[in-house]
Amino acid sequence: MKNSPILIIGKNGKTGARVNQRLQDLGYTTRAVSRSTNPSFDWENRASWAPVIKGTRSAYVTYQPDLAVPDAEADIKELVKAARENGLEHIVLLSGRGEKGAQLAEKVLQESGISWNIVRCSWFCQNFSESFMLEGILDGELVLPAADTVEPFVDADDIADVAVSLLTDPGHRNKLFELTGPRALNFAQCIKEISEALGRPLKYTTVPIDDYVTSLRKQGVPEELQWLLHELFTVVFDGRNCNVMSGVEEALGRPATDFKTYVKKTIESGVWDVELQKQSA
Repeated sequence: MKNSPILIIGKNGKTGARVNQRLQDLGYTTRAVSRSTNPSFDWENRASWAPVIKGTRSAYVTYQPDLAVPDAEADIKELVKAARENGLEHIVLLSGRGEKGAQLAEKVLQESGISWNIVRCSWFCQNFSESFMLEGILDGELVLPAADTVEPFVDADDIADVAVSLLTDPGHRNKLFELTGPRALNFAQCIKEISEALGRPLKYTTVPIDDYVTSLRKQGVPEELQWLLHELFTVVFDGRNCNVMSGVEEALGRPATDFKTYVKKTIESGVWDVELQKQSA
């Protein structure tokens, strides 16, 4: 089995890169693909899908930009069809909590006849360090259209560990795992913890959602991502996902990583070091 490639769709993503590295470290052969690889995998070019699926038996699938977008259900339906036609037996799908569109895509996989796992996740801790919130941390002020709603942020390292377990242990198959961190925090509390650990002041400012989207537009953020962030902050981020869930422990037999632990290892990585980032720019 270790010589049968495990397909990773989303080679450069926060979780895809981690899953790929972990599998390789364990001795598994992987086929990690994205739009920039050769052969490439492009969600907007369905003709690119079958060539990368052929010869694989299991896959970790991350959908770009997010399963919440309107095209996701149809794309997952076509991916499942291509998987069946090309011998893929098991799919682990990264999903999001409280997203109607994501749940429609999940249902497609669950009813596909292919062995499946769904990894349904809360917001990633890494959004503060590897995504759209990093610039605010480096600038000393994070501006978002979210006030007091709490979220049990999950560490992408936990997600990767769970995905690897699901890809390599048949005993987990045909189960949904809902992954969160062990504490629910609002953004102001997160910034406070990061600020205290860094030893420098960070400010958290809330703005109306329309002002936030206008700012994204002026920055040249793609319209699809503008729509997604509007959807996340106005629909998904309404308190529906505030509960802490036990998916990490169910899959791995250990507690989920606490936000403080994430902050500590991120500081050690240097990604929030303003001077270091200036030197590498």
